Amino acid sequence: MHVAKQETKVPACPTEGWLSDGRQVLHFKPVVWDRWRQELEVTSGEWLSDQPAPLLKRRQQLSREQALELWRQRRSEGWTACVPQWQPPQPPRMVFQR
Repeated sequence: MHVAKQETKVPACPTEGWLSDGRQVLHFKPVVWDRWRQELEVTSGEWLSDQPAPLLKRRQQLSREQALELWRQRRSEGWTACVPQWQPPQPPRMVFQR
């Protein structure tokens, strides 16, 4: 499958994290990280047999505490940390015509 092992500790600083159970994937990405508020965007995807990348199914913004709870829950269910499973889309390029 597309899953490779990576560090299993919960990141304490604003870094991305990936978890997978072999078919489903969760991507944790910090979006707000300041002294008063810490939030992560969690994107879920699912591997389909005929696709080169996971089908992205859901995106939600969670507080750091909620994201850590989700991370711990999935780890207790047997999910493992993995390498990035997809690349974020590139922003559209502006084309100027004269």
